[in-house]
Amino acid sequence: MTGNHQTLALLLFCVFVAITLGITTWVSRHRHGSAEEFYAGGRLFSPMENGFAIAGDYMSAASFLGISGLIALFGYDGLLYSVGFLVAWLVVLFLVAELVRNCGRFTLADVVAARMSERPVRIAAGTSSVTVSVLYLVAQMVGAGSLVALLLGGTSEAAQAWTVIGVGALMVVYVSFGGMRATTWIQIVKAVLLMGGAIALTVLVLMRFHGDFDQLLRTAAGRSGHGDSFLAPGLKYGGDWTARLDFISLGLALVLGTAGLPHILSRFYTVPTARAARRSVVWSIGLIGAFYLMTIVLGFGAAAIVGPDAVRGSNAAGNTAVPLLALDLGGGAASTGGTVLFAIVAAIAFATILAVVAGITLASSASVAHDLYASLRRRRSKPRSEVSVARTAAVGIGVVAIALGLLARDLNVAFLVGLAFAVAASANLPVLLYSLFWRNFTTRGAVWSVYGGLVPALVLVVLSPVVSGSPASLFPGVDLQYFPLENPGLVSIPLGFLAGWLGTVTSAEPPDEAKHAETEVRALTGAGAV
Repeated sequence: MTGNHQTLALLLFCVFVAITLGITTWVSRHRHGSAEEFYAGGRLFSPMENGFAIAGDYMSAASFLGISGLIALFGYDGLLYSVGFLVAWLVVLFLVAELVRNCGRFTLADVVAARMSERPVRIAAGTSSVTVSVLYLVAQMVGAGSLVALLLGGTSEAAQAWTVIGVGALMVVYVSFGGMRATTWIQIVKAVLLMGGAIALTVLVLMRFHGDFDQLLRTAAGRSGHGDSFLAPGLKYGGDWTARLDFISLGLALVLGTAGLPHILSRFYTVPTARAARRSVVWSIGLIGAFYLMTIVLGFGAAAIVGPDAVRGSNAAGNTAVPLLALDLGGGAASTGGTVLFAIVAAIAFATILAVVAGITLASSASVAHDLYASLRRRRSKPRSEVSVARTAAVGIGVVAIALGLLARDLNVAFLVGLAFAVAASANLPVLLYSLFWRNFTTRGAVWSVYGGLVPALVLVVLSPVVSGSPASLFPGVDLQYFPLENPGLVSIPLGFLAGWLGTVTSAEPPDEAKHAETEVRALTGAGAV
């Protein structure tokens, strides 16, 4: 990139960072220091505000950078990510949003522990939530590294490394000083910016083809080098039965994983009532639906205008397709329009990453403090404030995410998020659904359900082509590949449900009918909800 691109984009980065730090500082001066304030923003947000914040949390670097890049490289098969992410919201709306808001207080473990023995359930659910959050954070770190590498010329590994470290440091500042209220307002600002940028790019792409979407698709297919097969299933997931099973596994993970993501579930606690939680999801579905439809146009637009070869040449995983598209739509690398549009899109993408990592870090630090610390600390020891523990946990989680982000910087961000969704669907969703809907569910069933999904999912990822055994793996020089699928969801999700059932039917503990009845009434009516 030219010096003008670098200067303008970095200037816009700094403007957004200054605004978000200003929000964090303002909030930190007006907070009361309570757990409810730190974890749930005082439950003061309106459905519209929370809907924008949920959309901001969900429309991550994987969506803006990763999905568009996969569509640009693989056509129809890349589009499947958009469909999976969007359909997942129906599961959230119809199955969990209102019930979770009524049953819980701050975290997923609150819902499960309402009718179980608290300590083992909180330790299991807290461990799972932190694991999912760290996997999701890694994807955002990789997106940040790819973006800044493009901005600084595409070759500087040191620049990528320092970017990942800088994003990690900022997310710790946002969470430690601002809590949920600052994080929510950052998400709202980011959602408005991202929707505005996506709308502008979509309009410019359609104008380039005079509003003819068919011509856009035909041009993309022609430049892809694959012809009509670019627009048909099978380019990425249709080579053999392993690839097809991988697609089914990915689809299951995307559709079922959203309802188990800790940072999405925690959003339902920031509104005053269950009705407001439900309306928040309706707002977010409208925003998210429009956004994912636009990613389809942007992905095929990048294939048609920039070309898959140029996208792959900039970043092998396709993470830089949208910034390159913006550069071309603005008039090219040497033009003022291209410089300005590229810088704006790069800044919006960077804002997206900063906002999402703040939300995920807050959710995972809440799990550490509210679930793990509260359950594991010795009774004789002097207890620390939960909020103090959460702030300390944010630092530790940031360090882990930075280290893994540096390790996985060559993988596609949408693909990395697919792994996080698979773990969420395997470990968190079964225990959540069983707790809400199965009268006979027991503590052993809850613990087995979490670990029965979490452990197989992580083991299968380690034994998959993602980690070793191929040139594109994290460790190409090692071969531990014994599991053929890249996404473990097809195996680990059923195992999570099976383990929960098996733990329950073999448990000597009788189910607590009274607690189940109380939880059911509370879930359906909101009576007694916090």
